[in-house]
Parts: sequence; C-alpha cells; structure tokens
Amino acid sequence: MTYRRGVDLPATPAELAERLDAVDYLADDGVATAAFLALRMGRPLFVEGEAGVGKTALAHALSEALDAPLIRLQCYEGLDAAQALYDWDFPRQLLHLRTAEAAGITDPQRLEHELYDRRFLVARPLLQAIETIPSVLLVDEIDRADDEFEAFLLEVLSDFTISIPEIGTVRAEQPPVVVVTSNRTREVHDALKRRCLYQWLDYPDFDREVAVIRRRIPSADETLVADVARATQRLREMDLLKPPGLAEAIDWTAALEALGAKSLDLDLAARTLGAAVKYHEDQQRVLEVAAEGGLM
Repeated sequence: MTYRRGVDLPATPAELAERLDAVDYLADDGVATAAFLALRMGRPLFVEGEAGVGKTALAHALSEALDAPLIRLQCYEGLDAAQALYDWDFPRQLLHLRTAEAAGITDPQRLEHELYDRRFLVARPLLQAIETIPSVLLVDEIDRADDEFEAFLLEVLSDFTISIPEIGTVRAEQPPVVVVTSNRTREVHDALKRRCLYQWLDYPDFDREVAVIRRRIPSADETLVADVARATQRLREMDLLKPPGLAEAIDWTAALEALGAKSLDLDLAARTLGAAVKYHEDQQRVLEVAAEGGLM
C-alpha cells in the first residue's frame, strides 16, 4: 500500500466516508471505496458523470478531509502543455536583464544562467502539484481538452516528472492525490482510463438528494427541500437538453429560501425555474408540463 507523507490515510472506505461526511460530502459505498483505493494504491481516480452530480465537489472534499491543498487544472479546448506545466516570467526576466546591463554585466553565459533561474519560473497547476507535498490535483473536465493534451497528461501521470530544459527534471518526491473528471461530452481515450481507477457518478435518488440539500442548506424548510428534490427528479425524467444536476437542485432550494418559501408551488416553480433549468427550450418544455399539472 502507498505511504503518503503528511497525509493521515483512512484505514477503511467507511472511515473515509465518515471524513467526507464531516466536510459535508455524502459519499455512497461505491464512491467511498473508489476514493479509498485511489489513496491506498496511489492511482488517479477518474470520475465520470453528468454535470452537477458532485465530481468536482469530491475533489474539494478529499482536499478538506485529507488536509491537503487543492490544486485545480481547468481543462478547455486549446489548453496546451505550457499552460498546464510552467511558464517563464518574461517581465521579471527583462527587468533583471536591464538591471544587469546597468550594472555593467555583459557576460552572455552568466546572463543566460541568471535569466533562466528557478526564481523566474512560474509554476502552473501540474508543476505546483508535483512540488507540493501533500496535495490533491484536480484535472477538471478533461473531455473539454484536445486529444493531444490528453496524451500529454497521460505521460505526466505515468511518472510524475516534468523536464524543464533550462533547469532539468523535476520529479515528485510523492505523487499528489489525483482526481480527473469528465462530463462525457466526448469519449476519453482508453489509455488514460487504464491509468486510473474509474467511478461513475449518477444522479442521486430522492432520499440522498434530500440529504445533500439539507446538508448544504440546513436552514431550508423540510417541506421545501422535499418538494425541490421531487420536482428535480421529475425534471430529469423529461426529454430536456440539459437535465438539472444536484448542484442545480441546491441552487434552486437556495433561491426559493431567499424568497422566504416554505414549500414549492407552480407559481414559485415558474418564477425561479432559471435556477435549475438553463436552456430556454427546456424551460418552455417544463412550463408546458407544469401547466398540465405534471411537475409537482
């Protein structure tokens, strides 16, 4: 089993679930076991599922439960290695160069050596995670990145080393805890999945949704929470472009509570629907169903 310096590892999945519960993340047996094995085996955890089901929140919760800083790499189309690894602080390098010239330093080799010193290196998320012990690295929405970056990430996750030509190779003394998430907007290559342990996060059932909402918004009325959870579950059964996730259910409850609501009726649902449903076509569909009495 992997030893992690600076991290008090849980002894069982149940203990990890208790720690996550203490930071307001309610993990079921499958999630707790997958996260526990990722910690013990030193393997990245690949978490896939619809948007808003708690994938990113799991990484945040692990960071809190393990008392390790969270370092987040948000993926997007066009993300390249330089933006994920490191960059040089060119303004500071230029200032140093001008200062050296003013001081009469003209030796090219000395100037080059000084310009590419570690103090001028700006660490991006991957380098930060490799150099920080302990840490939790969140690679968020890898499906939004290009295939080339995915292949590059696989190489980094294989040995946790980064080669910097001007300085040398930076190797992790202890690999970070890694959580990779995907909304499945495209298929992620099998090579990356094979490198990781895999966990699918689905929409919660009614009881778990109620429990999570109550945990996040404890001041909300019990009837209101149950009404929102029931309505959200119903929305997911409709043919919507983007069904609401758990995050939207929490936002919807917060919006209704801000209005002083104790329960959810059709008028309130219509006026606050934008907290849960984010596409105009979906809203029209929901309002039609609500008018027929099929929402509540």
